[in-house]
Amino acid sequence: MTEAAAQHLLLHESEIVKNCIIFPPKINSFGVWENQASPSQIFTYSMPLLEIQILLVFSITYLIYTILKPLGITFFASQMMAGMIMGPAMLGEIDGFDDIVFNQELGLETIDNAAIFSFGIFLFLMGVKMDLKMAFRTKRRATLIGIISFLSPFVVGLIVFEAYKLPHESTGLNLLRITIESLTGFSVIAWLLSELKIINSEIGRLALSSASISTLTSIVLIYAFAISEYWTIVSPSFVVLHVGLMVLFVLFIFLVLRPLMLRIIKETPEGRPVKDVHIALVMILYLGCCVFTAYHNDSALYGAFIFGLAVPDGPPLGSALVEKFECFVNGVFLPLYVTTTTMRVKPNMMFEDSSTLTFCVVFSISTFLAKFISCFVATFWGMMSLKESLAFSLIMCSKGIVELSYFSSFRDNKILSDATFSMLTIGVLVNATIIPVLVKLLYDPVSRKVAASQKRSLMQLKPDSELRILACIHGPEHVLALIDVLDITCPTKESPNIVYALHLIELVGRDSPVFIDHNENQSMGSFENIIDFNRYEQNNQGLVRVNTFTAISPHKLMHEDIYSVALDKQTSFVFLPFHRKWSLDGSIEVENNVIRNLNCNVLDRPPCSVGILVDRMSKPLKSSSYSIGMLFLGGKDDREALTLAKRMARDPRVKLTVIRISSDRGYDNLLDWDTMLDAEILKYIKHNDVIHGHNITYIEQVSKHGPQTANIIRSLVGDYDLIIVGRRYGVDSLQTTGLSEWSEFPELGVMGDILSSTDLDCRAIVLVVQQHYADVYRH
Repeated sequence: MTEAAAQHLLLHESEIVKNCIIFPPKINSFGVWENQASPSQIFTYSMPLLEIQILLVFSITYLIYTILKPLGITFFASQMMAGMIMGPAMLGEIDGFDDIVFNQELGLETIDNAAIFSFGIFLFLMGVKMDLKMAFRTKRRATLIGIISFLSPFVVGLIVFEAYKLPHESTGLNLLRITIESLTGFSVIAWLLSELKIINSEIGRLALSSASISTLTSIVLIYAFAISEYWTIVSPSFVVLHVGLMVLFVLFIFLVLRPLMLRIIKETPEGRPVKDVHIALVMILYLGCCVFTAYHNDSALYGAFIFGLAVPDGPPLGSALVEKFECFVNGVFLPLYVTTTTMRVKPNMMFEDSSTLTFCVVFSISTFLAKFISCFVATFWGMMSLKESLAFSLIMCSKGIVELSYFSSFRDNKILSDATFSMLTIGVLVNATIIPVLVKLLYDPVSRKVAASQKRSLMQLKPDSELRILACIHGPEHVLALIDVLDITCPTKESPNIVYALHLIELVGRDSPVFIDHNENQSMGSFENIIDFNRYEQNNQGLVRVNTFTAISPHKLMHEDIYSVALDKQTSFVFLPFHRKWSLDGSIEVENNVIRNLNCNVLDRPPCSVGILVDRMSKPLKSSSYSIGMLFLGGKDDREALTLAKRMARDPRVKLTVIRISSDRGYDNLLDWDTMLDAEILKYIKHNDVIHGHNITYIEQVSKHGPQTANIIRSLVGDYDLIIVGRRYGVDSLQTTGLSEWSEFPELGVMGDILSSTDLDCRAIVLVVQQHYADVYRH
C-alpha cells in the first residue's frame, strides 16, 4: 500500500490517494490458454487489457462514423458518441462487460494513462502549430472580434452565476468555469475549419486570428483565477513564490531553449530534414518542462503547451515534430482520450438535482447566445453577408477537445460534480454534432462564387480590353518560362496586361494559413521569384502592371486560394505550372504529385480559362524573334488556344504557324455548330496568311487516325519555341482515335500528353489551354 498526494491538472488539494500496487506488475500474459478454466484472467494483465480497450473504442467509433458520415457528423462527434455507448448508460449496464473490461483493479487506469500522455503531446504540438506572431499582427477587426467573443459570454456567464449562486460556492472557481465556457479554442477552430476545408477562406483566416486572441486571453485569465484560489486556500507567500518560479520558467524557455532550437535550425542545411538526435533532444526538453510544472504544483500540460509555443513553427523543426508525432497521437491515442472522457458521463445523475440541471441548461444556452449574437453583429456590421456572418458566428461558438479536457480536469479536481460534468459534456457533444453541419449548409465560398461568376475567357474579351492574368508558381524553376510566355502576350497601352503573380507554398508544421499581399506588406516574405515579377513589370513600364501575392496553405486546399484570387480579381486566364521538372539533358528530374493534384482540382472547377505550362528546360526564348506553333483540331479549347495565339501574333517579333489537322479537306460536317465556329475563327487566320504572310502562316494537314496525328506532331516539334494546343478533354475525333488509351496525363488532353511525353524529343515550351465552361462541374 502506497500513499501519494493527488496530482490534479489545475488545482491541487490536500488529499491522500491510496493505491494498491501488485509486485511484480502483471503486464504481458501467456494468452487465453494460460488459465483455461477462467480465460477472462487475461484481462488482469495491463497489455491485453489495453489492447482490447483500444479495439473496442475504435470498432465502435468507426462503426458510428461510417453510418453517420453521410449526415455530416464529424469524427470527433463519433468518438464522443462511442464514449456514451460504452459508458454506464448503455454497454456499461451489460452484466460482465464493465466488470471485465473497465472495472477491474486496472480499470480505466491503463488506458487513461495512455490517453493523458497522448493529450500532453497533443497540447505540445498545438503550441508548435500555433503561430504566436499571428496574435500580435492580427488586424484590428480580428482583435476586436476575438475580445468581444470572449467578453460577451463571460459577462453573461457572470450574471447567470450570480442568479444561481449558492452561499458556499467559491467565486474563484466560478470564474474558472465561466472562463472555460467563454473561450474559443484555437485548436478546436483550426480542426473544424480543416474538417470543412475552409481553413484558407476569408472567414477561416478571420476565425483563426480571432481565436488566437481569445485563446491567449483565456489562458492568462484561467491561470490568474487559479492563482487567486491559491491565495485564498494556501497563502500569499506561496503564491508569490509559485508565480515567480513560473515567470522564470517561461523566461528560461523563450530566452534559452528557443535560441537553442533556432541554432538547430540554422545548422540544418536548407532543404534537408532535422537530424533525429535533435528531434530526440527537443522531446527530452518537452518531458523536462512537463516534469517541472507538475513538480511545482501546476499541470504538466501547461509545461507542454508553453514549450510548444517556444518551438519555431514551420519547417524544418516544427514541421518535423508534427510529421513524426501528429499522425500517431491524433490517429491512435487522442481518440482514446475523447472516448474515455465521455465514458464518465452518467446520464442518470443529471436528473437527480433539478436545480443543477436548470442552471447548466440556462448557463450553456445563455453563454452560447451571447457569443453567437456578438460575433454576428460584429461581422454583419462589418459588411459581411448574412450567411457568412451566421457561419462565422457558429464557427466561433464551436466546442471540442479543449473544453472537454477542462471539464474532465475540473471533475477530477472535484470542482464539478458528476451531474454537472455529464451535462456540460453532453453540451459539447450536441455542439460538435450540429455546428459543422450548419456551417457546411451556410458556407461554401468557392461554389457560391463560381456559381455567381460569369463565363470568363479570352474569347469573351473585347479586342482592346485589358487582359487580367493569374500566374501561379511553386518555386524559382517555374518563373523564367512563365515570364517568357507573358512577355509575348503583346501588352499595349490600350490593352495592358494586369498580372497577378501567386506564389503557392505548402503549409507544414503550423495550423494558420497565411495570405500575403506584397503590395501592402512589402516587408513580409520577399521571395526571389516575386522580385523577378517586379523586374518584369519595370521592364514593361506602362504596358504591364504586376500584383504579387504569397499563399501558404495545406496542399489539399491550395486550389481554394487560386479560386479566390481569380474570382476576386476577375481574371480571364490562369497559368499553372506542370508537375514535372526536367533536367538540362531532357530527362525527368522530379515529379510533384501535389502540383498535379492541384492542377486537376483547378481544371475540374475552373474560375476562368486555364493554361498548363510545360517547361522542358528549354533555353530562354530569344528576345528578337519567337516562333510559335498552334495545333488546331477544333472545339472550344482549341478556339480559346487560337485566340491566345492570335493575341501573341500582334507582336512583330512573333511568327505564328497554325497547323489545322482535320480528318479530310471538307472539315467533316459543316452543319455541326462547333465546326461552323471553327471555320469562322479560322477565317481570320487564312486572311492574315494571305495579306500578312510574313507574320502568320496557315497549314492544313490531313489525319485519318491517332497514330498519323502523332507522326505529324513529331515532325513539327523541332520547329517552334512555343507550342500551343487545346486540352479537348472528353472530345473524341477521328484524328485522335486510339491515342487516349495511351494517355499518361489526362489533364493535358491527348495532344498535350504527346508533347510532354518522354518519348518525344521536344525542347519547346508547351501550353495546354482549357476554355472556361459555364458548366464548371462537367468533369
